[in-house]
Amino acid sequence: MAWLWVRAFAQYPLSLVLMSLAVTVSVLTQVGAVVILFGHAGALAGFSVMEGLLVFGLASSAFGIADMFAGSVERLGNHIRSGTLDAMLIRPVSPLVQVAADEFSPRRLGKVVPALAILGVALSEVDVEWSAAKVGLPVLMVLSGTLICAAIWVITGCLQFFVADAREAANSLTYGGQALTEYPIAIYGQEVVRSVTYVVPLAFISWQPALLVLDRPDPLGMPEQLRYLGPVVAVLLCLCAALTWRFGLRHYRSTGS
Repeated sequence: MAWLWVRAFAQYPLSLVLMSLAVTVSVLTQVGAVVILFGHAGALAGFSVMEGLLVFGLASSAFGIADMFAGSVERLGNHIRSGTLDAMLIRPVSPLVQVAADEFSPRRLGKVVPALAILGVALSEVDVEWSAAKVGLPVLMVLSGTLICAAIWVITGCLQFFVADAREAANSLTYGGQALTEYPIAIYGQEVVRSVTYVVPLAFISWQPALLVLDRPDPLGMPEQLRYLGPVVAVLLCLCAALTWRFGLRHYRSTGS
């Protein structure tokens, strides 16, 4: 299904290239903002500019990949209003897969590729004693972060089963969460850190993994054990997303048209 959309977008190659470049420029602009901020501040929450780019790379990579494969769920309300979700329900494919694959666009690679490149540069420049146990950490961290982001996208998207115009409220948590996690979250204060750790687990996308890789204590004194829980949080949140989707789908009553 995704390949059909890729082929459709490929019919207009110049448009696809320009849109991909526009997305890439937006990522590079965000990187520039991080570099300028650290350049003026010198350090944030004890993080240097390269360590800050590590946090940015983890967050941007996870959200970029999740957006590619699950971002279309935010348009669930459009499918409900137009009645296209009803058609999806009678097809022999999971409705969630169909909604996620809808309008799958390769232009989103313009966000993922530079984010992964920045993450690779940051990992090569930060002061880390690499060992056999740490070699696989970057892949595991990006995978866990991606699953967390995708689960949040699904959970917030399910709000539209009950309030069809809840997309903007959901975006405040998804895209707003991305903006928050692109910086060391210790700069926001202990109450915010507690909220994004114990309520909405955004801290496990970039902040806790960065502390694990850099092997440094949390500036706000949060438990050290939290940095190891990223994969566990990802699995639990995906289970929660699956249950939320099933709950919403069971309470869906069609458009009536």
